Amino acid sequence: MSERPIVVAITGASGAPYAVRLLEALVEAQRPVQLIVSSHGVRLLSTEMDIGSVEALRARVGAAAWDRWVTTFDDNDRGAAPASGSALNAGMVICPCSMGTLSAIAAGSSRSLVERAADVALKERRPLLLVPRETPLSAIHLENMLRVARAGAVVMPAAPGFYNRPGSIVDLVNFMVARILDHLGVAHDLVKRWGGDDAE
Repeated sequence: MSERPIVVAITGASGAPYAVRLLEALVEAQRPVQLIVSSHGVRLLSTEMDIGSVEALRARVGAAAWDRWVTTFDDNDRGAAPASGSALNAGMVICPCSMGTLSAIAAGSSRSLVERAADVALKERRPLLLVPRETPLSAIHLENMLRVARAGAVVMPAAPGFYNRPGSIVDLVNFMVARILDHLGVAHDLVKRWGGDDAE
């Protein structure tokens, strides 16, 4: 499974630092990535991190590692590899996941490659992690989260913990990315693990 790519999608919800750190961690772990960035995801990266394009994201993550481990796909290409169940992968994470994307996945509408790839993950019973960042949550949001969870997705709201006493924004970002990596089965040393009475 470790040789199979992990599908990573970036959509328009707030949380660009999570997405960038996740990509960095995956290439550091030498895991193949199939990356899809929606048009709203590109805007998000620009707004929150001054990363104005996928090429700028490549430079931020590291061009050499990117070229070896990351393959990009156009969100409008619903015929790309992540859109087919016969194209094997190790699962998918949408980080961050907008409420519009969550709604589309819950409804099975598959209007884009991101949504189709998520639909494939569910039907093939592969890991699907959704990282929404919205507050407060409406009844519609909660119902959509319940619907995708019942279908097999893991809903992991971007809600970092404080029991490790984070000292920086980087610590908060690493907390969430570590949880994502754990669910994907990717080894890391981003955070100290809880060891009972105290954090180790």
